[in-house]
Amino acid sequence: MSYLRFDKTLMINLEESLPREILRTNKSGAYHCTTIVDCNTRKYHGLLVIPVPNLDDENHVLLSSLDETVIQHGAEFNLGLHKYQGDHFSPNGHKYIREFDCEHIPATTYRVGGVILRKEKIFVHHENRILIRYTLVDAHSATTLRFRPFLAFRSVREYTHENPQANRDYQLVENGIKTCMYPGYPELFMQLNKKNEFHYQPDWYRGIEYPKEQERGYDFNEDLYVPGYFEVDIKKGESIVFSAGISEISPRKLKQTFEAEVEDRTPRDSFYHCLVNSAHQFHNKQGNEHYVLAGYPWFKCRARDLFISLPGLTLAVDEQDEFEDVMLTAEKAIREFINGEPATYKVYEMNDPDVLLWAIWALQQYAKETSREQCRQKYGKLLEDIMDYIRSRKHDNLFLHENGLLYANGTEKAITWMNSTANGRPVTPRTGYIVEVNSLWYNALRFIADLVREDGNVHLADELDAQAEVTGKSFVEVFRNECGYLFDYVDGYMMDWSVRPNMIFTVAFDYSPLDRAQKKQVLDIVTKELLTPKGLRTLSPKSGGYNPNYVGPQTQRDYAYHQGTAWPWPMGFYMEAYLRIYKMSGVSFVERYLIGFEDEMTSHCIGSLPELFDGNPPFRGRGAVSFAMNVAEILRILKLLSKYNL
Repeated sequence: MSYLRFDKTLMINLEESLPREILRTNKSGAYHCTTIVDCNTRKYHGLLVIPVPNLDDENHVLLSSLDETVIQHGAEFNLGLHKYQGDHFSPNGHKYIREFDCEHIPATTYRVGGVILRKEKIFVHHENRILIRYTLVDAHSATTLRFRPFLAFRSVREYTHENPQANRDYQLVENGIKTCMYPGYPELFMQLNKKNEFHYQPDWYRGIEYPKEQERGYDFNEDLYVPGYFEVDIKKGESIVFSAGISEISPRKLKQTFEAEVEDRTPRDSFYHCLVNSAHQFHNKQGNEHYVLAGYPWFKCRARDLFISLPGLTLAVDEQDEFEDVMLTAEKAIREFINGEPATYKVYEMNDPDVLLWAIWALQQYAKETSREQCRQKYGKLLEDIMDYIRSRKHDNLFLHENGLLYANGTEKAITWMNSTANGRPVTPRTGYIVEVNSLWYNALRFIADLVREDGNVHLADELDAQAEVTGKSFVEVFRNECGYLFDYVDGYMMDWSVRPNMIFTVAFDYSPLDRAQKKQVLDIVTKELLTPKGLRTLSPKSGGYNPNYVGPQTQRDYAYHQGTAWPWPMGFYMEAYLRIYKMSGVSFVERYLIGFEDEMTSHCIGSLPELFDGNPPFRGRGAVSFAMNVAEILRILKLLSKYNL
């Protein structure tokens, strides 16, 4: 039994199949994303979605979809599926699906009369090319396949509509054509590994709708351009490979390339392997630069997400080289920032006040997975420079006060991971002494003090330890309240009593200003008020403003984003904290909660974890279909658990 297989009953029921999506990436920023029935439901969906750097910093949908038609005895059976106005779906090709299997690569099996056709898709690594292999498993008479490409040539943020400016020209290339709809775009090469006929029949398919955009209160329909169709005969047992890319390829290489790429894939035959496969998809290599994308389909490389997710995406899956490769680019971006130089690397939001502290945390995880000595040799200078930058008060929104705590202004702009804004203002205006910023600060002081002391720099170590003593004492005085939990932020006489997950980091980190009894009180209240099977709620149901359902138009979602929704990534720190307090006796509890995430492997984005969940049952997955920090933190906890289970 395949781990990721869906039968006919589920596939032909659009209520069940349309919410399930698949994502494949080339590890260089391009991707293919759609539903498991190949019906696009988002403007971000497409067969070939790529960055076009000379146009802008966005991804662009070149090839939206490819409709296949099986022809026998003059009868045509179209396997495509699009949504049009009034809940009208056409041509209803999903009714021919017998099963969909996504364990190795996405594979759909169709049955049309006596014809059994298998379709498999693969995205070539580090190349803007998708390959689709069609195998005629069974047929009792002569069979022809017709392929009709739907072209968009637009940013993922926009739509295309019928217009006279679209270029309809095409040129023949070996076993296919090349075309380009608008200036500035690369040419799109569509080729098959077998000789075929291309029939030029230009037309616009009008009024295609994207219900996921409609749900979010956005425009949701567009027109797609079809230049014509390819026809090719196929015999029983034969495989034909279709290629769409921005460069020409030798048709003779297509089968070999397809098979080589298949060999390079991690089978998704378990919860762990699904997460490993998903982890690999966030990598984005651009020449000598190596980034981690925050999520698909719309996120770029955000600094905070990069540092929080890096240990889980690399070290937790024993890919130390990948960690170091990403850090090569990240360190350059950090140095540009702390030296006040113009940013030339595409690591965004580097100036948020907690980012450098999360970078220290990420390097701390590297030290734990390799050795402190190795961390010191590779990153010791960087760690000291970051620490000097913060202590010298050079950050324009991170102020070290006499009480040893770090202060940041978050009234005008959202400055932490709880970064939702509405009408230009933070929905959750966390400002002043922010709890996780100061947890990170205390942890950083102790970690770097220990690291430099081992290197013989006793003077700096003593300075940092003395600073940590002051910081730790103030932390307990400022943040701990009489109810036994931690204020989310404190600004003068303003103390935020909201019960939020940000206090859990103080319990999870290696160095904490809290004693064991205080840690247990924090853990208990988080368990009682924030824990769900899908992550930690961003706000307790008992706190004012609780808004657990991430639904409706975008503004409505913005107000719910961190006001009660549940996020998996803080759950990683919660589980780490739980194991710190309960040690071996906590293992079965943590394992039990991980089951809630394994259930997600067959829903939302197959084999990955979405950005967030509703905070109330049934805890539906919402937001970006695949989110780096969530995948990373569950992988990190699985690695941590494996050490307890030795």
